[in-house]
Amino acid sequence: MNELADDISHHVWRTKYRYADQGISEHGIAETWRRIARALAGVELKDASLWEERFFAILQDFKFLPGGRIQAGAGTSRSVTLFNCFVLGTIDDSISGIFRALQESALTMQQGGGIGVDFSTLRPSGTQTKGAGTIASGPISFMRVWDAMCGTILSTGARRGAMMATLRCDHPDIEEFVTAKQQPGQLLHFNLSVQVSDAFMAAVRDDTDWPLVFPAETFDGEGATIVRQWPGSSAPIPCRVVRTVRARTLWDLITRGTYEYAEPGVLFIDRINRLNNLWYREWISATNPCGEIPLPPYGACDLGSINLVRFVSSPFTADAHIDIERLANTSRVAVRFLDNVIDASRYPLPQQAENARGSRRIGLGITGLADVLVMLGLDYGSDRSLDFAAYVMRLICHTVYSASIELAQEKTSFPFFERDKFLQGEFIRALPPDIQDGIARHGIRNSHLLAIAPTGTISLLAGNVSSGLEPIFAASYIRKVLNEEGMPQEFALTDYALTRWRAMSGGSAAAPRGFVTASEISVSAHLDMQAALQPFVDNSISKTINVPESYQFDEFKQIYDFAYEKGLKGCTTFRPNPVTGTVLSEDRSGAEAPHCCVIEREAD
Repeated sequence: MNELADDISHHVWRTKYRYADQGISEHGIAETWRRIARALAGVELKDASLWEERFFAILQDFKFLPGGRIQAGAGTSRSVTLFNCFVLGTIDDSISGIFRALQESALTMQQGGGIGVDFSTLRPSGTQTKGAGTIASGPISFMRVWDAMCGTILSTGARRGAMMATLRCDHPDIEEFVTAKQQPGQLLHFNLSVQVSDAFMAAVRDDTDWPLVFPAETFDGEGATIVRQWPGSSAPIPCRVVRTVRARTLWDLITRGTYEYAEPGVLFIDRINRLNNLWYREWISATNPCGEIPLPPYGACDLGSINLVRFVSSPFTADAHIDIERLANTSRVAVRFLDNVIDASRYPLPQQAENARGSRRIGLGITGLADVLVMLGLDYGSDRSLDFAAYVMRLICHTVYSASIELAQEKTSFPFFERDKFLQGEFIRALPPDIQDGIARHGIRNSHLLAIAPTGTISLLAGNVSSGLEPIFAASYIRKVLNEEGMPQEFALTDYALTRWRAMSGGSAAAPRGFVTASEISVSAHLDMQAALQPFVDNSISKTINVPESYQFDEFKQIYDFAYEKGLKGCTTFRPNPVTGTVLSEDRSGAEAPHCCVIEREAD
């Protein structure tokens, strides 16, 4: 399958990834692959032609799908970044600091990067500013400034990129943050996520009071204080208790907002930091727009996905299986490919380049999982499907960690590597002893290696395979995609696995065994699949749990409790509602759904 399979694949390639500029025009997807392979092999100091062929080989047949920024920008003359994901630096709580951060955000988005922003450092609304005597307007007011900036940047023709806004669960403006998108047309370019701490979850469980706080140095006079870790501080600092709420009341506000308006999501921030491989030098308080990459201030990460459907042998038969050797070989080469992106890419800001080159973070993931389960005759969410998915992710995890160790022997470890501290990391200590021993003896090239990202656009390019680890959306449906003029164009789509089945069975109208769609899958199956893969993913997982409109609120609230109990790093749900509409319907796509939940939600 070295050609574009159908109209939607050709449309995606032509409008998003094909390079045509200054008399240069790619005539087929193979020319695009060749451009990408040559550009990324070009950073090799020796054997560049060898690595060009190896990179080209994993791109062929859509086995490896680099992130959209890589496909669109590598080997071109465009002044763009190859990174999908950035997190802004800590915002200094001053007018000059705020607008410096706004400028940095604009420069990042202009080059095509989506960004995450933690607004927790901005003082709560109504607070009197020391010295100037003015009254602070609060973080939500400045989020509106960011939102307007994003809309302006996009209107200039910059590549589409979303933003993620986060706020601490103990910030005094948390209720306003939670409800900020509950009116139509508000903060359209933002996803919202609350940083939920272990202490808050304990307070919810115990039904106790919850203090809302801000650094004490902001306030004049005396008042009750408690010590908290705070963004921008290397150690916990005294924070003034501004007021107190009931933890369960706030939790109900968060979950009710998500139930009725699909915002906000939650980030289990203490777990994210506890499992961070760079726990010894980073404090994370934000993620990229879709949540699969928790990042420190000025953090960046490049993404790519293994297309699992290309490794299934004898699909839809009793002998169906996944070719483990080919999968492992592709994963090894993909590590080097993504590592080279770090050296080949431009960076909007020098701080981003410093962080990316210091950590050499990459995010290799998977796509097509649900289609593979159908090809193997496994029901999504069944015990057998969970065991299979965990087996595949474990194999990829251990393979890429071994590959990164080998790469360190050849090219040195990432500069931020501190052997003894790195080996103390909770995720690292869960790896097999031989991998831990390899890191101890040889180091490792990349601080992080794995992330399961949303892959809506690149999965369409590969023939409408199921996206990431998500279930199949529908057997067939109508999809709206923007054309070159920015106008919606409709395509009739059929799921990849179903198309393969019909081709093999002579056009049989019956669905293959194991064919189930998102609307037929229980909420617990969504959670169980994410939980099955999380132990083998050192970054995080982007997953939307689709909930029927008829789902009762009391049941819905439990989803987040279960997500926390199952060890997830975050949770995003989507229930159709009057404000944000639907993600997709089987006849039309939901143009107004939040960026976190639309099928084309990666920063393309």
